[in-house]
Amino acid sequence: MTPSVVGIDLGTTYTLAAFTKDGQPTVVRDAMGNALVPSVVSFHPDGTVLVGSAARDRALSDPEHTIFSVKRLMGRTLADLQKELKLIPHQITERDAGGGRKVLTVRIGDREHTPEELSALILREVRKRAGDPTKAVITVPAYFDDVQRQATRDAGRIAGLDVLRIVNEPTAAALAYGLDNRQEGTVAVYDLGGGTFDCSILSISDGVFKVLSTNGDTYLGGDDFDRTLMQLAAREMGIDLDAKKDPQLLQALREQAEAVKIALSSRDSAEFVLNAYRRTLTRTELETLIAPLVDRSLEKCRNALRDADLRKDQIDEVVMVGGSTRVPFVRQRVAEFFGRTLHTSLNPDEVVALGAAVQADILTGGRRHMLLLDVVPLSLGLETLGGVVDKLIHRNTTVPARATTRYSTSVDGQSAILVNIYQGERELTKECRLLGTFKLAGIPPMPAGLPQVDITFLVNENGMLTVSAKEQRSGQQASVTVQAAHGLSQSEVDRMVLESVEHAHEDYQLARFVTQKIRGEADVRHTEKALAKAGHLISKEERDAIEIAKSQLQTAMGGNDVDTLVKAIEELGRVTRSLAEILMNAVVKQEFSGKSEADITGRESE
Repeated sequence: MTPSVVGIDLGTTYTLAAFTKDGQPTVVRDAMGNALVPSVVSFHPDGTVLVGSAARDRALSDPEHTIFSVKRLMGRTLADLQKELKLIPHQITERDAGGGRKVLTVRIGDREHTPEELSALILREVRKRAGDPTKAVITVPAYFDDVQRQATRDAGRIAGLDVLRIVNEPTAAALAYGLDNRQEGTVAVYDLGGGTFDCSILSISDGVFKVLSTNGDTYLGGDDFDRTLMQLAAREMGIDLDAKKDPQLLQALREQAEAVKIALSSRDSAEFVLNAYRRTLTRTELETLIAPLVDRSLEKCRNALRDADLRKDQIDEVVMVGGSTRVPFVRQRVAEFFGRTLHTSLNPDEVVALGAAVQADILTGGRRHMLLLDVVPLSLGLETLGGVVDKLIHRNTTVPARATTRYSTSVDGQSAILVNIYQGERELTKECRLLGTFKLAGIPPMPAGLPQVDITFLVNENGMLTVSAKEQRSGQQASVTVQAAHGLSQSEVDRMVLESVEHAHEDYQLARFVTQKIRGEADVRHTEKALAKAGHLISKEERDAIEIAKSQLQTAMGGNDVDTLVKAIEELGRVTRSLAEILMNAVVKQEFSGKSEADITGRESE
């Protein structure tokens, strides 16, 4: 079954899709049964691109051309990333896109890529696995601001998807657990992923989900657990990670740290091994290292409860989401904090995608008895005199939301007003995030205070903001769907969408070539191994034919013609058939005699 609409969890560590079949959400899996696509992209110097597991496999051997945790870069500025740059083995830059707008880019090799383009490559891979649906609901952390939501929507469009809705991950998780079946109740969703943390408080009443509050940290997740182990190992190895930006070392440290963290979820101790460095870590040591991070997450839970005006004992259900909630210490602390048995029965890596599929089903008419009401994660307002932010729509307001306030001019004869739009909780613009700017011109010259300018903020169901202004006396008006002071413009997104269509066949051929090249490399390795074991058992003519076919395959792998490569692979397979039969016979004899393979091949040659 090929779904026309899917729910996609675009994650920091993994991305996956799900769809609804016969009323039940189902995760999309590959032929091997895997649902998770690693959120990793690897670029080759010849222009080929690998996404997912194949890209992750190259992370250690080619870290300079392999990018991970793209989600942490979405909708960000260079200033936002200062504390993380030392642990990113790539050059992160900002280019001026004109009009005061800046675009964040990641330099890989001699090319620059925006986070939206990189995320689109991951989304395209997931979309292909799902049978190329045209529509999707994509989830984001509840604490993602307007810019990050817009960047996610842009990534979906570049991947060729009509993004029906941007949904908060905690809300999706509650849907996946079927908590809408409760007549009423209050749910806390603790969502600790690879790169972000959210705590959301939801109320349920007669099938209506309402997000009462949300609080979180876009710089808190399993990646940070890994970093504590990386930094511990680096200190003990005498390495200054700030001074030594070695991509291969960073990636090796990261892989070992993640492996140790995962092992300690099921064991009391695990070894951290890197070159000559060897260290046994206990679960207790890990818990001591990550305790401050878990404390930070629980403080966000307190804030969410306070914003919802609720006590811990008023929470009926606690849902655990995100791969990092597998850590036993996290589950223990959360259970103690809320005093409740936790919902952990669904796979924490899949639960958000399953909920997104439910939401996609609601939007396409499959489930009409449910209503989903999300909230604005951060207050929205505009700049007034003295650099003060006047908030029009406050944090945790249910969307869709609209607010209008009347303003006037401060200077006699003023004929235009510049509207600067901000998002954040602080009172001054310098402490908040500039989302965008637009100008209302053509106001008839009047004394200060006489013009009457109504400014309206409208947030739609996706959390996207439109701002409009109208001068009542003259009828002059202007509006803008907020395009952030950084990120891609609409024309840039349109260009990338067009490029993806124009290069679809070329990209397919490149991907096919890379797949066959990997197969060819494996065949060459197996052939060389087989020749070393049993090459003396075949004739000189057969050996010469194998060497010629192997050489032709290696030449084809250095080219770019996929058909030539496939023929070369098939030819090597044909000429090595007798060698493979000899080795198979040796294995059979080994099974019957209990002798080693070396003994059998040695005896046959006597």
